[in-house]
This record gives sequence, structure tokens and C-alpha cells, in this order.
Amino acid sequence: MEKENNLSGTMNDISYCSDKYQYTMGKSFLECGMKDKKAVFNLFFRKAPDNNNWAVVCGVREALEMIRNLGGKSPEFFEEFLPGPAYKEFREYAANMRFTGNVYAMEEGEIAFPREPIITIEAPMIEAQVLETPLLCIMNHQMAIATKASRVCRSTEKPVSEFGSRRAHGPWAATYGAKAAYIGGCANSSNVLTSEIFGTPASGTMAHSYVTAFGSTLAGERKAFTSYIKTHMGEPLILLIDTYDTINCGLRNAISAYKELGIDDSYPQGYGIRLDSGDLAYLSRKCRDILDKEGLRKCKIFATNSLDEYLIAELEQQGACIDSYGVGDAIATSKHNPCFGNVYKLVQVDDNPVLKRSEDKVKLINPGFQITYRIIQNGVFKADITCLRGDATSKTIEAGGELRIQNEFDETQRKKFAAGSYTYKILQKQMMRDGEICEAEKPIDEKRNYYLSNLQCFNETEKRLINPHIYKVDISDELYDLKMGLVNNLIKEIEEFKNENKN
Repeated sequence: MEKENNLSGTMNDISYCSDKYQYTMGKSFLECGMKDKKAVFNLFFRKAPDNNNWAVVCGVREALEMIRNLGGKSPEFFEEFLPGPAYKEFREYAANMRFTGNVYAMEEGEIAFPREPIITIEAPMIEAQVLETPLLCIMNHQMAIATKASRVCRSTEKPVSEFGSRRAHGPWAATYGAKAAYIGGCANSSNVLTSEIFGTPASGTMAHSYVTAFGSTLAGERKAFTSYIKTHMGEPLILLIDTYDTINCGLRNAISAYKELGIDDSYPQGYGIRLDSGDLAYLSRKCRDILDKEGLRKCKIFATNSLDEYLIAELEQQGACIDSYGVGDAIATSKHNPCFGNVYKLVQVDDNPVLKRSEDKVKLINPGFQITYRIIQNGVFKADITCLRGDATSKTIEAGGELRIQNEFDETQRKKFAAGSYTYKILQKQMMRDGEICEAEKPIDEKRNYYLSNLQCFNETEKRLINPHIYKVDISDELYDLKMGLVNNLIKEIEEFKNENKN
């Protein structure tokens, strides 16, 4: 409970990490009599990073805490950015506003596909609108990191440690990014605050400054190693051997220090060396050969040095003798794609579905209050179908009836499921009811294991880093017809409007 309270404390003001226009729109909603209209907003992404087919959901708990903590600011707080008598009524409203709606969301560790609702907010219009910026801030950051961690960890069967705090975009990003990396498959993190808040395993070796602190001599390096071993006896031991010369002195000094102090293959906590520069494939093979000849066959080789999934995959293909990897900025900043693409769109007002139609076809959104089903056969995930809640397709799925799906963007992608041949799971769970969190928090290991178990239920071809096989994602016929009906009506109105204004 103490850890959850610590987490809540960090969320107190995050609901106001917002854009001014959320509140200027709120003033208009209030004065136009729309504040009590029920809005449904979906948070989703259109395209996964790195040409991936999917993303890892993360950040939901922080989002719920943020939503619960909306409110509690004085009118004077709002006067700083909404000054003057024209905003007086709205400042009073905003000061007394609390979230009173419902939240449906995918669990942390879920694997999500483009256009599927990750979080759905159902609430009075102003309450739902002002959540847009802080929700996207939380979810875009953590999903970028979790998805990148997934890619890095899928590039090898060896453990990957997250070591990126020093490169992260600030302390909040470092702390919650490390949490996201752990859920996305990393074995541990170097960040101690993440460990304290979430209970993630903390790991670390030594820096080059530790070695040079004993003097820039080979004798100093040897003393640094023996001193470290003596002061950490009974713990896992990793010696950094590339400060001066990896093979000719670093490795030799490490072997000598280990043998002098009785560290060998019988040491129960484990021991090893760390490579942080040079040709890691060559150096790891050379070190492995020397270590084995010295009888230190269980001495692990840990590698760092600006690694990412592509470099790790190359090292694996080249036969590198590396037992585990440490990855920094590639994960901590999602270096190749630092900006995740979640968006937050209004899809329904009261009982009226709405959508945004754009010149860019990919930006056309799915309207209405939605729910996503994952179709499962023999324990394998086969397809995702997003429906309007309670539509005919939704009822067919829940009854186990015959199901036909077709990708709305590619009619060649079709699939038929015979009645009784499949099971399903619903991806969005209700997590807030009438403004209160109704889903118990889960330990982070449970979230990580949930992601890993989900991963195992996809076909191997769908998990490839490059050119993955495209998993089937569809919308119900009813949702498609609703969307196209709204679009066609808009097109008709636009044409009529153009014709009227020609004169």
C-alpha cells in the first residue's frame, strides 16, 4: 500500500500537465450548455513504430491515478492562464470539477494493434476533454518505451538489462520508462527509484571511474578489481575490463583477481566480466576462449555499448559469446522512434456517433462506443475484431457463432471461423466506474508475465523484427457501415455546400 501511495503522490498535479486549449474549449462547452453531454473518447494509435505490427500497452495505471486526481485546484490556479472576468464562472467550475465518468482500458502488458481503443473515456464532455493532453503524455511515453524494449528483447534469447536513466528525458521519464521497459521484457533495470516504487529488480556493475579511481595504471586496475570483489562478496560480481586494454590487461587482471580471492565456478551468486567497447563479437569470443582455458567456464560475459535490437541481432548472428546485454538510450528514449503515435478522438456525443474525416485517409477514425474481441483457437491468437458495443457481430462472437472477417483496407485478407471453433477475450476492461478506480492494482511481475504470455500466443512470423507477418485486424460490418454512412453523408453535404457557394 505504501508503494501505491508513493505512486499517487507523483500523480497529484499530472492532470494539469495540459494544453490551454483544453480549458478554453471547456469554457465554450460550459457556456453553450454542453457540459452535461456524455462524451466518448478513444485513445488509440494508427501505426506502430519501426514498421512493427503492434505495440505494448503500458502506462494505464498512471493514467488512472491521474484521472482520479483531477480537481482540487483553487480558482486562483486557473486565473494564471485564464485571467479576467470573462473566465470567472469557468474558473469556479474547473476548481470544483472532479472526474465522474467511466474508463475502459486494455491491461498493461496487452499487445495492441492500430486503431483499437486502448483507453475509452465515457464522461461529461468537459471532464473527458481536459484529460486529452495528460493522457497522451503518459501513454505515448510508456508505450514507446515498452514497445522498444519488446523489440530489443525479441532480438535475443539472452537477458536484457535496461541501463538508460542517464539518457532519459528527465527523472520522470527515467523512472517510469524503466518500469515500461521491464513490462516490455527487460530482465531488470539500473534505476533504483523504479525499484523502490514498483519492486522491479535493480542491477548494476561498475563504471570506468571506479577503475580509474585507483590510478591509471595496470596495478590500479587490478586493485580496483580486488577491492570490488572484497566489498561485494556474496553478491553477483561483474568486473568492467575495457578501461585500458580488454584482452591484454583487463581480462588478465580480472582472472587474476577472481582466482586470488577464490571466485570460481562454484561461486553461487554468479560472476562475470563486462565489455563496453570495441568489436564485441570478436572480443567476446576471445574472452570466452581464455576464460574457458583458465577453468572459469561459468564466468558470464555481459555486453554494453550503444546497443539496440539491430546490433544485438547482428552479434547473435556472428556467434558472439555474450550471456546478457545492457541497453541504454535505445530503450530509454525509444531512440529510433522517440514519439509514439497515440491520439485521443471524440467518437460519440450522447447517443450520436461522430468522427473526424481528413484529407489523409489514414486519419479517418472509427465512430461510436467500441469494444475489441481477440479470437483464439487452440491457444493461438488469430484475429482482433473491434465492434460497436452490442452490435450483431459482437453478439455472434459472444455466442460462439460462425464468424467471417475481412480487412477493411485489403479485401484479400479474409478469414472464416466456424461456429464453436474459437474462444475470445475482450481487450478493454472497465477500470473506473463513476470516477473511482474499480480495478485492483497488480504487481509489476504479473504485468510483465501477462505481456510475455500474450507474446507466446502469436505466430512466430508475427513477432519478426523486420517485415513481420500481418496479424488480422478487422472491424464489424455494423461499425464499417456506420463509419461509411457518416462519411458519405459528409461528402454529400460538402458537395452541396460547394455548389451553393459557387454563386
